[in-house]
Amino acid sequence: MPPNPVSSKTIKVAPLRCEFCDATVEREFLRHHLAKTQAQLRVTFLFCALFYLCFALSDLLWVGYELKTCLLVGARMGVAATVLACLALLKRRPDSIPFTRVAANIVEVAGAAGFLLIAALRPTEFSLHAISMSIVIIVLYIYIPNRLVYAAGIAAAATALFMLLAWALGNVRSMELATMAALLALTNLFGYVAARRYQILWREEYSAQMVLKNLSVRDPLTGCYNRRHLHEQLLETEISRAQRYRLSLTVIMCDLDHFKAVNDTYGHYGGDAVLQSFAALMRSMTRDSIDSVVRYGGEEFLLILPETDLAGGELLAERLRQALASTPVEHEGKKISVTASFGVASVDFATSTHDAHLNMIAAADDLLYAAKNSGRNRVCAQQLV
Repeated sequence: MPPNPVSSKTIKVAPLRCEFCDATVEREFLRHHLAKTQAQLRVTFLFCALFYLCFALSDLLWVGYELKTCLLVGARMGVAATVLACLALLKRRPDSIPFTRVAANIVEVAGAAGFLLIAALRPTEFSLHAISMSIVIIVLYIYIPNRLVYAAGIAAAATALFMLLAWALGNVRSMELATMAALLALTNLFGYVAARRYQILWREEYSAQMVLKNLSVRDPLTGCYNRRHLHEQLLETEISRAQRYRLSLTVIMCDLDHFKAVNDTYGHYGGDAVLQSFAALMRSMTRDSIDSVVRYGGEEFLLILPETDLAGGELLAERLRQALASTPVEHEGKKISVTASFGVASVDFATSTHDAHLNMIAAADDLLYAAKNSGRNRVCAQQLV
């Protein structure tokens, strides 16, 4: 657990691909918006399928009843079938980020390929096709949620192939061809800029939410969880999980010894440096994304250790005690030597009574004061039954 999980480095957005530079934050962002993304995909997929099927009537009006008409209708039905298949599979995998992206890519490629096939089969209408191609490009960039780099690649490739078809099959004059190319290039540029702005704003909004959430659940000095988060969510979540899977859960209450003397001797900034150093030590010796470090009071901290028995908790507390005692805190050229006392309480939910967990923190606090009353700089532990 880093001291400040939502730092400026963490929430930085890459300017071209418009994704968070930190891959973990990007995954969390995609997971957070997955339901909204899939809802938007479903609407867009249905629109695309209806768009391709409804315009089959224009094939009949422009081409008439020919073999080419069958090919055109077949191409439109193929695109619609691909879109509907992705829509059905998307419904079966509502929690998969990779599959959501694959579905978006398949639909974008199928839609672009279907349109290019239709344009090739109706080569006398490339001026009209260019307008439709502009609409397709905008849809690729903006209306189908996808990675911007993927959308840009598919749109650019479709544009290049369209211009190649117009040159080879359309019998279009050079000036008209150049105008068409400029129009589609501008459409790509507009689509990219609009999609880029949308992606960045979406991530900035998420970043602001994460910063506010971080401020509400963490202590600003040490970066540890605060007591409010402990009692509102953290402890109940870990106890429920331990009960469900019949696991051990251990808590460690720790308090810096003679901390008032540290403040009196080195000032409050010296005391803050000691608190930050002790918090960093606890984070470095606990498991990231598993264990939790909570600032419980002024110089009092609580460690929550899921899937850890009493022996494991006692061992960790002893290692923390020794590391703190042997490593003075440096502050303004001075070395501040501090120690801490620890109370360790553990519950094995495979064998414990129903309400043994209710007094875990109180028991750890009592053990902490027992450690202080017996001389400080020591560990007291107890198995709760």
